[in-house]
Amino acid sequence: MQVTFLGTSSGVPTRARNVSAVALRLPQRSELWLFDCGEGTQHQFLRSDLRLSQLRRVFITHMHGDHVFGLPGLLASLGLSGSSSGVDLYGPDPLDAYLQGVLRTSSTRIGYPLAVHPVRGAAEAGRIVFEDDDLQVRATPLHHRVPAYAYRVDQKPRAGRFDVARARDLNISPGPVYAALKRGETVTLDDGRSIDGRDLCGPQRRGASVVYCTDTVFCEAAVELARGADLLIHESTFSHAEAEMAFQRQHSTSTMAAQTAAEAGVSQLVLTHLSPRYAPGNAVTANDLLAEAQAIFPATVLAKDFLSIDVTPLMEPWSCNSS
Repeated sequence: MQVTFLGTSSGVPTRARNVSAVALRLPQRSELWLFDCGEGTQHQFLRSDLRLSQLRRVFITHMHGDHVFGLPGLLASLGLSGSSSGVDLYGPDPLDAYLQGVLRTSSTRIGYPLAVHPVRGAAEAGRIVFEDDDLQVRATPLHHRVPAYAYRVDQKPRAGRFDVARARDLNISPGPVYAALKRGETVTLDDGRSIDGRDLCGPQRRGASVVYCTDTVFCEAAVELARGADLLIHESTFSHAEAEMAFQRQHSTSTMAAQTAAEAGVSQLVLTHLSPRYAPGNAVTANDLLAEAQAIFPATVLAKDFLSIDVTPLMEPWSCNSS
């Protein structure tokens, strides 16, 4: 999985940071998922190497404008391109009414299947929000001024490495049979032999996991959702010195984000959703927030627009790049 930050500011965009949007690219299936969609997100797509035509699912944390104002325009543009086979949306209860209202009053027609799935029931009950053969998504309620949810994406365990040399020693000819054996299936060969693919594969390999957590003040639910994740993306709206304001506005400080990462035992923390008050040149900058978090959780990175991180199990080694 590859994460690309398309917006890392809170509230309003700045010259260097757009408002919230994070893309999750799934190269093995040529598919893209989006977490939040602040105003201008489709412009960020144009400035990145991501393909909007690959968008398949959108997960919205809450209904504040800096997280949803870009969604109607992005969906409309996707419809005009004629390249979408359908999009599934997940989010708070008002998401469907919001979209239907905007699309209806603007006379916008979406020419592809569009489905909205409320997540409140699954998040409150601890049920799975989405699942297929490869991936699983869970959510949990956060502590914010409006209903808000964090999301966790887990790759399911992958088959162990296939022992090609041993297969050749058994005189198994390469071809479609290899694919079945790699999946651990039992295959009957043309000569009548029955081969159990599990005997030719090593131990299962765990998949990667990503957690996206914004907007919230520190809460135990976020810790539990992030337990053992490879990558935690967490809001860091305020510095530690602004903790009182963070509690009033139900947002997190840099140290709250680091505390969540430390208690959850994640491998990597990325700070995002930074207040414009910490822009370069001000008395306190984003680098100061990074230092505060690293004092508690050293494996912390500061997000910036277009930063990309390849997420692998245990995140060791991890790689990131930015355009």
